[in-house]
Amino acid sequence: QVQLVESGGDLVQPGGSLRLSCAASGSIFSINVMGWYRQAPGNQRGLVARIFSDGGTNYADAVKGRFTIARDNAKNTVSLQMNSLKPEDTAIYYCHALITQYSSSRLMSYWGEGTLVTVSS
Repeated sequence: QVQLVESGGDLVQPGGSLRLSCAASGSIFSINVMGWYRQAPGNQRGLVARIFSDGGTNYADAVKGRFTIARDNAKNTVSLQMNSLKPEDTAIYYCHALITQYSSSRLMSYWGEGTLVTVSS
């Protein structure tokens, strides 16, 4: 079985910074893409940023220039450096990955349980 475990969520003041981390563990053959999604109360879950195995990245327009996603392929980890945080960044942040396990040739979607980021003074 595969698990994604996030860490780093916290309460931070507007303008502050926070770094989220996510580690994938289990019987992992390869990881196609790793990324972060977020869901604020009353809103749907949406993409924040994602990074592919070749290093290519996508960012939501709302976070471009403020957030940076990075990946360590050897450790199966992904991080999200969040700078210049705004109250509207407040949400539960979920780690996501598309993973192929040793036991299967299928690409499967996995989610972490989420970590809360609150931006408030």
